[in-house]
Order: sequence, then C-alpha cells, then structure tokens
Amino acid sequence: MKLNFDSVTKDIIKFRDDRDWLQYHDPKNLVAAISIEAAELQEIFLWLTAQEARALPNEKVKKVKEELADIFICMTYLCHHFGIDLLEAVKSKIQQNIRKYPVEKAKGSNKKYTELQHLDKQNNEL
Repeated sequence: MKLNFDSVTKDIIKFRDDRDWLQYHDPKNLVAAISIEAAELQEIFLWLTAQEARALPNEKVKKVKEELADIFICMTYLCHHFGIDLLEAVKSKIQQNIRKYPVEKAKGSNKKYTELQHLDKQNNEL
C-alpha cells in the first residue's frame, strides 16, 4: 500500500493529539526540536569521509531513516500550526531556485546564487 502525504499528516497529528502534546509543540520548541533532530542526523556522518558517507552500513542507514522521520514529524507539526502546505511550499521553493540558479550559470558549479549574479555583472562590465 502506497502512503500519501495527507494520510501520514493525519496520523502524525492524531498521535500528538491522543497524547495531549500540543501544549508542548509551540513554534519555538518545534524549531528547536528540528534543529536538535538535524544535529542527531549530522552526528551519524561526523568524521566520515565523503566516500564513507556514501556507503553507510545498513545499521547507520536505519538511523538516518529514523532521524529524517523525526525531522519530518516536527516539520509537520510546525506546518500544521501555521497552516502551511509543505508540498506547495516545496514546489514554490523549487521555482525560486530555478530562477536563482539557471542551468546555464549554475550547472556544475557550487557557487551561491549571489556569487553567480556577481560574476554575471562582472562579465557584463567587460
């Protein structure tokens, strides 16, 4: 059975509401929780080489999966609080990034969009 976003969101909110945890899930604490969970995800990769990070053993991949789920759950609570449609927000952000990082300027580059714009201005001045 393929899960869908709305169904999972309902399950997440029901889990919280069944335990009366909304009282603890104010935006400030949710943002802190996201940061903490992201740090726990980062810890899995601490001191690994890029090659080691790409070839994690299964037990570490399981841990990555759990931390990503924790982050997603906290994000879902925060989105629910503010009435944010996360999928729509992601779609909108992708469109912004397409404008900031046009393929002809950004392909194969790790430069931030402001650096790409700066290089473009320099080239126009020449």
